[in-house]
Amino acid sequence: MMDGPTKQKLKTATSSLRKKIIFLPIVLLLTSCISVDVDPQVSAKPDFVTATLVPTKAGFTPATLTPSPEATETPAIPALTGTALSNCKDAAILLRDVTIPDNTQVKAGEKFTKTWEFQNTGTCSWTNYTLKFSSGDEIKAPLSTPIPAAAPNEKVQVSMELTAPTADGRYAGYFTLNNSNGESIPIGAEKTFWVKFMVGTYASSNAASGTNSTQSGNCIHSQNADYVHQIVFLINGERINAGLPAVTFNAEIAAFSQNHAEDMAFNNFLSHDGSDGSFGERMAGYSQTHVGSYISGEILAIGTPQNAMDQWRMDEHWDYVLGNFTQIGVGYAYSSCSDHGGYFTVDFS
Repeated sequence: MMDGPTKQKLKTATSSLRKKIIFLPIVLLLTSCISVDVDPQVSAKPDFVTATLVPTKAGFTPATLTPSPEATETPAIPALTGTALSNCKDAAILLRDVTIPDNTQVKAGEKFTKTWEFQNTGTCSWTNYTLKFSSGDEIKAPLSTPIPAAAPNEKVQVSMELTAPTADGRYAGYFTLNNSNGESIPIGAEKTFWVKFMVGTYASSNAASGTNSTQSGNCIHSQNADYVHQIVFLINGERINAGLPAVTFNAEIAAFSQNHAEDMAFNNFLSHDGSDGSFGERMAGYSQTHVGSYISGEILAIGTPQNAMDQWRMDEHWDYVLGNFTQIGVGYAYSSCSDHGGYFTVDFS
């Protein structure tokens, strides 16, 4: 028999034990059901990453480059590493000369800013990549200029300050694009890219380079025979690799193509329709002036010859490059005041 105080102690201990037994499963249940999901911070990278040096020549700011809105908070952007892909491939194309197109005239001893626009067409992310002076005239080019970080397919602009010589003449500087190991990487089909300009009135420069330039107000308009020849060479190379016959360059078709390329560059549009008529009317006009000859197909592009080939390769226009044609005409025109700089028109017959 237990006395009263003993019974009371036993009752209190039993009640306490029951509370602990009930509480323990609840804690285990809550612990097993709770999970925390943290959304990763994703920072959208702009389409263009530009160097800090502002272009100062040619009076031209591309319409496609718009200032980024000021951010109230700087997001954490994961660092790009050149070793992220152990078997990645380095490749690039030069999209355009943003400032100082070939054979721009500058003053003797003048400091000017040259800006190029590149696209990372490889699979390696660009981190600690640089531009390096390779050869050419003494234009006080820096030995190395950093390139903004760029993921594959991203576009970047790189600028550097140069100084023109004091004597009249035609000058050029050649540069390489280098990865983080200092290795030079290809720029389309080229190993180097360049800046070319004139000091004073150097009459023979245009004829020597195959480039004809004129200036209207703040706009520089030019042709480039070398670009035309490169397009024909690249297209025929692809046709031969595909087991097809090469196409023959036709000067009359080329003149027709050149007219449309200049129309697009000088009037700032990209379309098969001309500024004063439709595509069909342009073609009909050629047929009327060239009896027995007609244009079977036309493709357009912007940028450099290699850039044009890359554009056509990625869409249905590649069927024209490898089409059942025998003749070709190519036109190219550049305008510093247009949205895209250089414009190609290629007509097949």
